Amino acid sequence: MILIKNALALEFDPPRIREGMNILIENDRIKEVSSTAALPAGEAGKTIDARGGLVFPGIVCSHNHYYSGLARGIMADIGPTPDFVSTLKNLWWRMDRALDEDSLYSSGLICSLDAVRAGTTSVIDHHAGPSCIEGSLATLKSAFEKVGLRGASCYEVTDRNGRDEMLRGVKENIDFAKMVDKEKADGTGPGLFEAHIGAHAPCTVPEEGLELLADAVKQTGKGLHIHVAEDRYDVSHSHVNYGKDLIRRLDDSGIINDKSLIVHGIFLSPEEIEIINDRDAFLVHNSRSNMNNGVGYNKNLPLLKNLALGTDGIGNDMFEEFKFAYFKHKDAGGAWWPGDFLSALQNGNRILERNFGKPFGRLEEGYTADIVIADYNAPTPLVPENIAGHMAFGMGSSIVRTVVIGGNIVLEERKFPEERFPEGVEAIYAKARKDGKAMWERMNTIAP
Repeated sequence: MILIKNALALEFDPPRIREGMNILIENDRIKEVSSTAALPAGEAGKTIDARGGLVFPGIVCSHNHYYSGLARGIMADIGPTPDFVSTLKNLWWRMDRALDEDSLYSSGLICSLDAVRAGTTSVIDHHAGPSCIEGSLATLKSAFEKVGLRGASCYEVTDRNGRDEMLRGVKENIDFAKMVDKEKADGTGPGLFEAHIGAHAPCTVPEEGLELLADAVKQTGKGLHIHVAEDRYDVSHSHVNYGKDLIRRLDDSGIINDKSLIVHGIFLSPEEIEIINDRDAFLVHNSRSNMNNGVGYNKNLPLLKNLALGTDGIGNDMFEEFKFAYFKHKDAGGAWWPGDFLSALQNGNRILERNFGKPFGRLEEGYTADIVIADYNAPTPLVPENIAGHMAFGMGSSIVRTVVIGGNIVLEERKFPEERFPEGVEAIYAKARKDGKAMWERMNTIAP
């Protein structure tokens, strides 16, 4: 058991603050939250003194690309990238083909370590790597579990390198989903990982692929995780080749359900947004990525029933992503306030609830013990009504001190437990630098 004492307990949406709280954790759940909660007499356990600091539910990144973890500062010979499609062809699609098992595992480790340091306790990943498809999701899962991070992943099905790759991608999704479910049924493993059925984007998934994906969703009971309308090309491709809006095309296949993650959606029509809302699916907004790729701004965010936030591979710091989402919205003339985006950030926990089948995102009895302890010396009153304002204009990931995930301490006083990393965390980063350099060199041998 773990007791967190002397906490300023804070929750995002609906906002709530309680002073002087003790939080008792048993196994992977919160057992009690009160001013008097204590370790039972004679019960072995660990006490963490929050010292009056903030204690809040873990933050979720609802869309990421861990395979891009070794792209930071990339020095490969990229070539011209005057538009989004050329950026995909000359950079990302060459990089994912250069990925091997070693670089994937290194990327998974460093991204997970970075996430935990930033108070991100769950990451929903979207993987691509044509050179090592089979078993790639299990490799990512093992990296998450070594760090103790919660998450989910899927393989990005596409026909951009041929039909065989598309078929192998579908199979990897199904095999991994079955493996995760078997572990859950058998009670083996830490229970930190889930699965989606992944696809790149409608423009690289032909009708055969869409039919196979729809069958995989039905067969496994998982949700689809796919990019849509990130660029106008995706929209035009659907109209030219299929004579319909791309969300209509997906929905006609029966593939969209309440576990689905529709990513970007910058150029969706109001009718398409209505379909997403009717299916109770989530749209994941990635502000920094959209800005970096110059694809435009999604002005339809207020129309969405279920909006969540992700990074699309630009790191794992959701404090930063939250700020960019809000400030870009204001720069684009939007009417939302920080609280609206804090609700979107909190929606990541709703995604977890639908996938893991248990409650997340509150400091209450029975909720999953994914918890962050942080140091924030508020210069002005901190009350429920202005939590979002403090997030937007004051708090950052540097405030994170200790992180508990699934009832296990994965970061304590800004240090990772030695028992998890007997080799030392610096050795992991040193190997990642070596693997990243080798991957960049392989990219230079791959034609667009």
